Amino acid sequence: MVDIPEAALSWAYLRAGGPGGQHQNKTETAVQLRYKVSIGNLSPEAVERLRKLAGKRFTGSGEIVIESREYRSRLMNMNAALRKLEELVEQALVEPRKRKPTRPTRASRERRLESKKQQSKKKSGRKKPLHFEY
Repeated sequence: MVDIPEAALSWAYLRAGGPGGQHQNKTETAVQLRYKVSIGNLSPEAVERLRKLAGKRFTGSGEIVIESREYRSRLMNMNAALRKLEELVEQALVEPRKRKPTRPTRASRERRLESKKQQSKKKSGRKKPLHFEY
C-alpha cells in the first residue's frame, strides 16, 4: 500500500455515457482524479519512472490525470481511480535491476563458429562447379 498525500489529489466529476437511462443522463458518476507529482513524497528517480509509466496521462503541468467511468456509482469510480493511481505509483517505486554485462563463453563462441562453417559448406556445395578445359 502506497502512502499518497491527500493534498496532492484533486477530484472532478463528469457525466458518464453508457447504460443507465435517465439516471445516467443527469448525474455525474464518472470521476477524474488529478495527482500533483510535485506534492507527493517521491524521489526524483521514482518521479521519472512514474512519468514514463503514466505516458499520455502525464500533463505538462506535472499532474497525472486518471479517469474512471467503469461503474454507475461515483464512489466505486473514485475507488477505482485511486486504485489505478496506487498501482502506478507502486510500479514506479520498484527500482529496476541493473544489467550485468556478460561475455559469451569459449564453448559458445566455438559452437557459433562451427555452425558458420557448416552453413558455409552447405552454401558452397550449391555452387556450379568450375569447368576446366585441358
